[in-house]
Amino acid sequence: MALPLALAFGVASGATAAAGLVTAILAGLIIGALSGAPYQISGPTGAMSAVLIIIAQRVGVEGVWMTGLIAGAIILVIGLLRMGRFVAFIPSSVISGFTSGIAFIIFVGQIDNFLGVETAGAESAGLKLFGYLQGGFTPAWPTLLIGLLVVGIMIFWPARFNRAVPGSLVGIVVATVVAVVTQWPVASIGAIPRTILLDQRLTFATIPWEHLNELIVPALSVAALGAVESLLCGAVGSKMTGIRLQANQELVAQGIGNLIIPFFGGVPATAAIARSSVGIKSGGQTRLVSIIHALALLAAALLLAPVIALTPLTALAGVLTVTAVRMNEWDAIGFMFSHRFKTGIVTFLITFLATITLDLTQAIIIGGILSAGIFINQVANLEVEIRTVDVERMRARGMALKTDCQYIRVAFLTGPLFFAATNTFNEAFAHEEDVDTLVLSMRAVPLIDLSGIEALHTLHDTLAAQGKTLMLAAMHPKVMRMLERAGLDAIIGKDNFFWSADRAILIAEARHQHLKPQIVDEIESSQVVEPLAMPI
Repeated sequence: MALPLALAFGVASGATAAAGLVTAILAGLIIGALSGAPYQISGPTGAMSAVLIIIAQRVGVEGVWMTGLIAGAIILVIGLLRMGRFVAFIPSSVISGFTSGIAFIIFVGQIDNFLGVETAGAESAGLKLFGYLQGGFTPAWPTLLIGLLVVGIMIFWPARFNRAVPGSLVGIVVATVVAVVTQWPVASIGAIPRTILLDQRLTFATIPWEHLNELIVPALSVAALGAVESLLCGAVGSKMTGIRLQANQELVAQGIGNLIIPFFGGVPATAAIARSSVGIKSGGQTRLVSIIHALALLAAALLLAPVIALTPLTALAGVLTVTAVRMNEWDAIGFMFSHRFKTGIVTFLITFLATITLDLTQAIIIGGILSAGIFINQVANLEVEIRTVDVERMRARGMALKTDCQYIRVAFLTGPLFFAATNTFNEAFAHEEDVDTLVLSMRAVPLIDLSGIEALHTLHDTLAAQGKTLMLAAMHPKVMRMLERAGLDAIIGKDNFFWSADRAILIAEARHQHLKPQIVDEIESSQVVEPLAMPI
């Protein structure tokens, strides 16, 4: 499977088929040996090629090498700083939209090779497709027929044979034989060097110094893509094998590999879900799978280079066309639309449209903003339910309440109390005027930040100025530690923190009746005072 994809993605990246082959070999050896899981197999991928082709068009292949080098350094730093888990904080709808957008870019990018034509360039894949719809070109029918032959073979190749011989490889072999036998005038890959140290490679002399500034942002895009795609591949592999991916180690491996590969003439690499899945389904259990696959590719480069050189470009276009269609996460997309998840559908469509109409870097930024917005919107849903005391229920549980407790309100908080939720918190208590004591039951508050602490402090000061009391019950340990760091436990008073809302109500009633201090002390001593926070 890796051989046809390596050749195809090398060309699709704006480099050469040989560059793709070298990338797959080195990635299999270096990244495979260092990866965060034994099932990861890395190489050139479609997501990378969609970004790199634009760089190649603007700066040249030297820009592709330099972008890979910078991206490798960024990924390595992310791994060394142990920030791997933060890279994965992207909603599935954004990932699906971005993946579908990249698939669209790959598909459109192969139309010229597939039809045997050369059309004018465009600023985006969307505009490029619009240009094709305008016509003005005539397909080279021999080229088109060979491309369709490859597509047909890949679609109709029996799935049971794929484990032994993938349809993509069969398609390329058949297409090459047809082109050689018929002698049709179709463009081919050309000479494949019998070495992994290509003549065209990154050296100090070939560094495009004048373009370094404009390569920084694309390098960030490539780094983000490489990190996310590697971790997604690890997540898929983990489900299939039960072996957990060591995210930070994987990023270190990807970083080191991409720092080395440009100096051999290769393009940026990342973990590939298709190749890793094939390795797992074929019974692979150790890192030797990646290493042996790389050695097999090296043998192909050394022994079969003259044959590979005859491969028609339209055959690679056919492979990439089918691959692009299959790249789409059809199950996830169908589930999202069939169940009418509006937020997911909107983010999917926005990310997809941004990817095919804008620069991929801008699409990543938009996707990141969408991700942050979705996350904040979801976690900021603080619910505040204010209730009067259910005296009968408490008496039925053996709690001796003397009054109807109408002067006590209990507020049950659900959700994190942080900056995005403080408005909801403040509004909830804006009109509680007939209250002598307010009890906040915070059992379902998992975290609090500085804004949340300030909101609690303000609420306490407002109630205290009116001669009223604020009590806190069932605090989460993490929340309690934050309040202690802020000194809010001393301000509110340690005697106003309780294990449960029921106990707080008993104490509030005793104080309201002005019971003798020793009676209040007895009630307070009958509860668990330490720790003040709720246990996990």
